[in-house]
Amino acid sequence: MQNNANAAGQLGTESIGKLLLKFSIPAITGMVVNALYNVVDRIFVGRAVSEIALGGIALVMPLMTIGMAFAMLFGIGTANMISMRLGQERRQEAENALNHCFFLLIGAGILMMAIGLIFLDPILSLAGAAEGSEAVGYAREYLRITLFGVVFAMLSFGLSHCTRAQGFPSVTMIGMILGAGLNIVFDALFIIVFKWGVQGAAWATVVSQFCVTVYILFFAMGRKAFVKLTPLAIKLQPSIVMQILAFGSAQFLLQFLMSAVQVLNNMSMGWYGAAALGVSNGGDIALSGMNIYGAVLMFILMPVFGINQGAQPILGYNYGAKKYSRVLRAYLGAVSAATVVCAAGFAVIMIFPVQLIRVFAPEGSPALMQFVPRAMKMMILMLPLAGFQIVSANLFVVTGRPKISIFLSLLRQCLVLIPCILIFGKIWGLWGVIAAAPVSESFAFLLTGALIFFEIKKLRKQSKAAI
Repeated sequence: MQNNANAAGQLGTESIGKLLLKFSIPAITGMVVNALYNVVDRIFVGRAVSEIALGGIALVMPLMTIGMAFAMLFGIGTANMISMRLGQERRQEAENALNHCFFLLIGAGILMMAIGLIFLDPILSLAGAAEGSEAVGYAREYLRITLFGVVFAMLSFGLSHCTRAQGFPSVTMIGMILGAGLNIVFDALFIIVFKWGVQGAAWATVVSQFCVTVYILFFAMGRKAFVKLTPLAIKLQPSIVMQILAFGSAQFLLQFLMSAVQVLNNMSMGWYGAAALGVSNGGDIALSGMNIYGAVLMFILMPVFGINQGAQPILGYNYGAKKYSRVLRAYLGAVSAATVVCAAGFAVIMIFPVQLIRVFAPEGSPALMQFVPRAMKMMILMLPLAGFQIVSANLFVVTGRPKISIFLSLLRQCLVLIPCILIFGKIWGLWGVIAAAPVSESFAFLLTGALIFFEIKKLRKQSKAAI
């Protein structure tokens, strides 16, 4: 048990640079590997089924994003509580928070599965499915199966945050590698060998998520865990639930609003796709193109999220321990690393857009190949600044001001982006929808920069006072 305590205590004593590497590299690896859950499905579906089937998966993405939002609400909220309670040497409270998280994840997963299965077709319509779209059939097949794995997806993702927060990032990384590896194997088996098509991709995801859940639970309840999961020992306290919701609300809103934007984008592809691309199925092709873009962007942003998650326990522990100078150094280091990743991703997309598309659609139609490269280059214009915004929003959560983080999430994902999509789409059609992303990112960056300036100034003042 002493070794486990040291694993948490090192957050307040070891070099910030070493800690960022130690916690971020496993988190980056895990997040990139975790992206394979969705990206590998898209690659297999695009290459072995059809490019229109990619549009069907795009229709399901908003619903999967909502599930991820609840997993983040409970998982990240609990992880922030664990980090701070360990910094304050209140381990029992950390364990009780973890027990609450377990039941919250299961309850939300079961509820989502029941609602999804009962209202499958109406939900697909709300997700942006256009009448007469060929992609809807693929979406229905995929969603009906993946709904059975929602509980596993939420448990594995939500509890992984809690494992990392108590000083075991490698456990989370191994779990994600296990799941993604199995997903690739089952995709090849179910889609290529058994010829199950989109249904094979769905079953591959469900089975791999179940295996990861078993692995994470085995660790969380085992001897090596410092903060153990003991569901039967839970002490129900509404105040703990409220604290979890407060700490996780910023990331929840960010993900939830991402689903709203995905729905609006899906609808916009149907509204403007045919006219812009000059083909009768232009809506489905535009939908598939946005799915390809989303997969490429996911691979770029997942390392950034990994850096952010790797920095979270360092920031939370040291803020709880009132070591403000270490909080500041960890924040600046995380921002720098995230910016480098975003800049590198920007360069890759600008130089190799066609090659990236061919990974998903080796025989892409002329309309697809005309649309996607131009759209990708437009939408990533502000990508080099995304890392700063992601890490900065998390800093406000750690410093106990989640409302500011929520506001920044609302600004970027709703208050600016959604009106831009609606207005620009009305004026310039499909290309107006595409241009909305860099415009909203620019506005969000300016306001985030102004707010973070005062936050850094406050941390420096607190650091001097603590000396």
